[in-house]
Amino acid sequence: MIMTADELKALDSLERQAARRAAREQPLVRLILRTFLQRGGPISIKDIVASSPDGRAQAVHDALTALDDEDVIRIRAGQVDIAYPFSAAPTPFRVRLSAGRERYVCCATDALGIAAMIGEPVHITSSCHHCGGSLKFAATPHGTGLDAEGVMVWFGKRGDEGCKAFESL
Repeated sequence: MIMTADELKALDSLERQAARRAAREQPLVRLILRTFLQRGGPISIKDIVASSPDGRAQAVHDALTALDDEDVIRIRAGQVDIAYPFSAAPTPFRVRLSAGRERYVCCATDALGIAAMIGEPVHITSSCHHCGGSLKFAATPHGTGLDAEGVMVWFGKRGDEGCKAFESL
């Protein structure tokens, strides 16, 4: 499903989430997510075009632009620097994957959900929104462990054009 940014914004939040989930099933998005998972980011648009099975550069560029417009990925300076849940830039939310690989994720919800997304346990590092204290705990595809007892996720209302990600644990 391809929508303009205005069409996507017009959807209610549940419809918007469903549209974004559907977009993540596209082969191009899955390629980008696998690349972030395997090697991190940012990912050069040239590398994405070269990895595309059909190699049609203009079609891939058009698809990437549509995904950026739909807020599924973010393109800056010829690179994908965000592909939800992953961020190439440091964020307050870091996850350690198997074999010690570390990735930054966009928000608290992404940090908590990435274990289920990738089907493996992760270790989450962040800080308390209230006191700034260090938070470190594990999550599996089935949820968090006892070391996350007392940790809460704060959900805030965002403005029309404000931050798209939840900000704190």
